[in-house]
This record gives sequence, C-alpha cells and structure tokens, in this order.
Amino acid sequence: MKLLYLLILAFGLNTGANYYQSNVYLCDSAGGKKCHLTRNCRGLSNCRHEIVKVTIQKARSHGKTLCGHED
Repeated sequence: MKLLYLLILAFGLNTGANYYQSNVYLCDSAGGKKCHLTRNCRGLSNCRHEIVKVTIQKARSHGKTLCGHED
C-alpha cells in the first residue's frame, strides 16, 4: 500500500503538471474541433490543411477537445 501511495504521488502529480505544459497538434482548418497528442494520430489523417503544434491551454481556449482515438 505504501508503494502504491508513493507511485501515485510521484507519477500522479507530475502527470497533471506535464498535461498542462505539453503540446498538442491541430489541423489548422476552420472546422477543426479536436486536438491530438501525436502528429501521426490517425485522427489527423484526413487533414488537408497545415498541422500545427500548440500548447494544450491554447487548444482548450479555442474550444478543442481531445481526439477520440487518444482518450
């Protein structure tokens, strides 16, 4: 139990911090609604515009949600 607590403490807190500092990828089209954790996500395979890298905060502020392939 003590080991589990230490793992949660070590990885759980760090994961949240990295989530808000990490970058995501967007299809730079007017109708794009999703963000993607990797540039080669299959959700981006239909993108006919430029794929751009932005912070997760910026994507969220523009109403983007995480791609269903990466939930």
